[in-house]
Amino acid sequence: MTKRVLVLNGPNLNLLGTREPGTYGAETLKDLETLCRTAAEELGLGLDFRQSNYEGELVTWIQDARKTADAILINPAAYSHTSVAIHDALRAVNLPVVEVHLTNIHQREAFRHHSYVSSVAFGVICGFGTLGYRLALMALADKLK
Repeated sequence: MTKRVLVLNGPNLNLLGTREPGTYGAETLKDLETLCRTAAEELGLGLDFRQSNYEGELVTWIQDARKTADAILINPAAYSHTSVAIHDALRAVNLPVVEVHLTNIHQREAFRHHSYVSSVAFGVICGFGTLGYRLALMALADKLK
């Protein structure tokens, strides 16, 4: 049976390609979804790709993943630094999690240096742009073997 990965993207990632392209790159969320679907297919993974600007919706999707996914790749975006709710939901589902950030959060403003998600993720990838998603899917494919 094919292992399924839930890919979650947090607030403002719907603006990829137009929001601060010097920081976040020129690729759009649709481009990122295509990259993830291609990588997942190559790795033999099923993929559910979502984005929300709403913390509660992300929490609900994480909770639902207990029944629909084998792992979670999450870019919580700004919620990384503020959301105990997302931390708690990820902890509760007890699935392998990789946290991804397009930028290196440790080279940015001090408030971005801490992530509530990192402590429940088995890996964190930051600073590699959209390649980070491919690397995360590779790590999850290996973890799910």
